[in-house]
Amino acid sequence: MLEYAMPLKIALLAGSALMIAGPAFAQDAPSAPVTDSAAASADQGHDVIVTAPFRQSETDVLSGTSVVSGEELTRDLKPTIGETLAKQPGVSATSFGPSASRPILRGFQGERVRVLTDGIGSIDVSNTSVDHAVIIDPLLAERIEVLRGPSALLFGSSAVGGVVNVIDTRIPRAVPAKGYRLDGIATYGSAANERSGGLAGDVAIGEHLVLHADGSWSKSDDLHIGGYALTEQRRQEAIATSKLPAAPPVPGEDPIDYAANAAIRGTLPNSAAETWTAGVGASIITDTGSLGISYSHYDSLYGVPIRYATLPDQGQEAPRLDIVQNRFDLRGEVSTGGGFLDKIRIRAGHATYRHFELEPDGAIGTAFYNNGTEARLELVQAKKGAWLGASGVQYFNRVFDVVGDEAFLPKNETNQTGFFTLQQLDMGAFKAEGGLRYELTDVAARTPLGDERFFAGQRHFEALSGSIGASYGVSDAVRIGLNLSRTERAPSAEELFANGAHAGTQAYELGNPDFTLEKSWGLEGTLHAHGNGFSFDASAYYNRFTNYIAEIQVAQSVCEAAAAPSGRTVEFPCFQSVQTDATYYGVEAEASVLLAQVGSYKINVDALGDYVHASIVDQGPLPRIPPARVLGGIEAQGDSLNGRLEVEHVFDQNRIAAFETPTNGYTMVNASIGIKPFGAGNKTMLTISANNLFDVDARRSASFLKDFAPLAGRDIRATLRFSL
Repeated sequence: MLEYAMPLKIALLAGSALMIAGPAFAQDAPSAPVTDSAAASADQGHDVIVTAPFRQSETDVLSGTSVVSGEELTRDLKPTIGETLAKQPGVSATSFGPSASRPILRGFQGERVRVLTDGIGSIDVSNTSVDHAVIIDPLLAERIEVLRGPSALLFGSSAVGGVVNVIDTRIPRAVPAKGYRLDGIATYGSAANERSGGLAGDVAIGEHLVLHADGSWSKSDDLHIGGYALTEQRRQEAIATSKLPAAPPVPGEDPIDYAANAAIRGTLPNSAAETWTAGVGASIITDTGSLGISYSHYDSLYGVPIRYATLPDQGQEAPRLDIVQNRFDLRGEVSTGGGFLDKIRIRAGHATYRHFELEPDGAIGTAFYNNGTEARLELVQAKKGAWLGASGVQYFNRVFDVVGDEAFLPKNETNQTGFFTLQQLDMGAFKAEGGLRYELTDVAARTPLGDERFFAGQRHFEALSGSIGASYGVSDAVRIGLNLSRTERAPSAEELFANGAHAGTQAYELGNPDFTLEKSWGLEGTLHAHGNGFSFDASAYYNRFTNYIAEIQVAQSVCEAAAAPSGRTVEFPCFQSVQTDATYYGVEAEASVLLAQVGSYKINVDALGDYVHASIVDQGPLPRIPPARVLGGIEAQGDSLNGRLEVEHVFDQNRIAAFETPTNGYTMVNASIGIKPFGAGNKTMLTISANNLFDVDARRSASFLKDFAPLAGRDIRATLRFSL
């Protein structure tokens, strides 16, 4: 591993952090697992944001937040985290087919969004390319939280877009009241003939030891779509190409039938998938703390929708990805008994990951290997009057290697150490918060001697990020807040060292080892209004970047010059990472109102909307930005029966980069009914939902595959969830 030269200012900062002590994942472990009743309190503004510092209510967090749990999680559950969260304000998804869809937060994706499992990174390569799945199974999620804005920086400087934290029960947090606990879920989805299920259970051995086991399985066929696979523009290209004289056949390759490509409709070829997971865990739980460990295995084989050829000389592939991850986790907490410190927490994870990109005959084309370790130590202060806080240190190591003819990166290693603190003054109506993070990053390209494809050497970065904010309770029901943040982010290995063809995105990707820190100023205003029968939450934000790292299409000659020393050819469009100035601004809001009480049923109406505008300064739009969106619903809530009807409208996206195509808007209608067949007091629930009722052709503008792979068509889903 790389050695750090610890400068004096690091030692000073670390010392001051230990003296004034703010958490990154300062999660007060609840005395029992989060329950549906706790999640239901969100409507009254009392939901606890465990990802946020100090176990605050969502109305107290000084940035935009979302929580998905209980019945809402069951209703919105999809095979990927991105699609599961896509109805939350400010959230979209990369939608690279039904098996690889990562969350997009406020228009940010990839390196600028951290996806966590119980506070630690997913330790995969989903940030490297959109065709790589996030290695977290939504079937086993108990709760998913989305944290946006300055507080997300507590999890790393790369989280400027936000944090998605998936909370499961793999490391038990409490001794089951009955001595055991068993949760189960089974789902069927008609759009892909999806069959899936999961089980998770705990059993107490004596007074303090709790054992855990879980597993899940999911299998789906090719996805049903609500029209043609290709957009009208691509279809016309393919039809026109089919009328040209046929090119001479290439030995060993089947000729491309362009007319057949244009005619594909109703089903998305090469989108089937099968995934299974298994995990075990154990915790020792006492009155003063807990210590737990777990092991999990993830195994998946899925197809990536085909980017069909529509013009002469284009190729097309039907890639499949074979993924395996083995992971170990540790979580511990101890109460110190008061004084200056209240709790000490530790959280760590280590995973070995590999995936093979398979050729049509099953041969391995390119192999990706990733070994990663992440750990956090947090010192949580005891509250002293109005003052509370916490500090800590975070360590991250990743060794990443791509092997094969299409390797676009050298073997590389990233080492990162971050020191952080967050302090808060809680004076009732007025609350103030300040945070600081100092981060050292070393990124090394382990290029063998004589290999002229890639840069060889290493880069060192020191980044300092901070935020300050305040909120004021105008009344018991209304709180307003304002945050100012300054962030610095070290470039990733992919942004520094890429130099090669990447089949997943059909691009020749070219990085720059001379990049400097990406820096930004951010301003965010928040409004929370929660009262008897109503709630309203809104955020408006503005970010100004210098040295923003953007991937733009450039002349083929740029990539040809980079490929020339190794004798490679450039067959894909040339995309180069550059540093420039950029701006992001936008708004997101959601509201709910109790419309009426009809017998034992509450009739609620709700709505949300979001909009983001992103540009390269003095040049034009940044690519793959979600358009404006509104969603409205009406819901009848009873003790044992719920019903919901909602309409989502996504507007056209015509504000695009030069190499993009416009994306048509769409309107999608969804409906669901939830039944507790054994009464309100029983946790067994059957949810039947109909998504995209009218089978519309819907495409996300942020997707690399939007011209070739629409979203699912009509999908009737049945989900049974129980808890014993």
